[in-house]
Amino acid sequence: MELRQLKYFIKAAELQNFTNAAEALFITQSTLSQQIKQLEDELGLPLFNRIAKRVRLTDAGSTFLPYAIKTVKDAENGRDLLRDQMGLKTGSLTIGLTYGLAELLAKAIADFSAQYPAIKLTINFGTTQELLQEMELGKLDMMLSFYEQKENYMLITDHLFSSRLSLIVKSSDPIVKRKSVSLKELITLPLILPSGGYSIRNYFDKILRDQDLVLRPNMEVNDIHTLLQLVRFGRWVTVLMSSTVVNHPKLKAVRLTGAGMIRQATITWPKDAYRKKAASLLAESLKQHAFAYDDHAHK
Repeated sequence: MELRQLKYFIKAAELQNFTNAAEALFITQSTLSQQIKQLEDELGLPLFNRIAKRVRLTDAGSTFLPYAIKTVKDAENGRDLLRDQMGLKTGSLTIGLTYGLAELLAKAIADFSAQYPAIKLTINFGTTQELLQEMELGKLDMMLSFYEQKENYMLITDHLFSSRLSLIVKSSDPIVKRKSVSLKELITLPLILPSGGYSIRNYFDKILRDQDLVLRPNMEVNDIHTLLQLVRFGRWVTVLMSSTVVNHPKLKAVRLTGAGMIRQATITWPKDAYRKKAASLLAESLKQHAFAYDDHAHK
């Protein structure tokens, strides 16, 4: 049993298609099929049901998958430990990121890369749910989001700052002169919202349900950057975290009144994985810059 075979098996299980998995791994499909067949022969059980162009894990494959992921991750952790001992002269970090924390990460990376230019950084944008799935598959070293679960059997979180759910408007909108806006008033405004799947939308929808409010947005957008551009250049308003528009002079955050408006920005880590020295140093840089985004600090 080889690490290469385990990696091929994991990718095929993720994509449920040998052709797509081979392309993602930059190998031929015949090589992938051959290596997985050798792995199955060694284990003495089929790992996949092969149905036309799709493949599905067998019961044996589903049982074996978490052990394969752990084995590969343990090997990578050992490699990372050795690289750390080389004094951060080489290595890599893969960071999961939700849009609301993009500016904070950019500032932290600017400082970090100036000190450790040899560390390769990969940034994966996604919704919180998408990034959690990537982390469970061992693809991320850390995740920046508003995921607030303190601890579960696979993940732990560190606090960065507190941010308020706010009405986001263009800076020329007369509503910016107001100190706050109630949720009921949103019914009268030209509202556009992030699509379902974004954690902020799920969070906002729960607040509305708790208060027996129903909003019918004019539009739903599955890209936060586009959403902000629509607010900036159009007639619409939206609801996002106040931290999203820090240092965006063309957009303003107006306080929304009501319970549960404060959320916590966090770093999420794989619980049992080796935490790279580079990841810990980047986390320190993030925490130093986080003060500028903290609503509690600027009351």
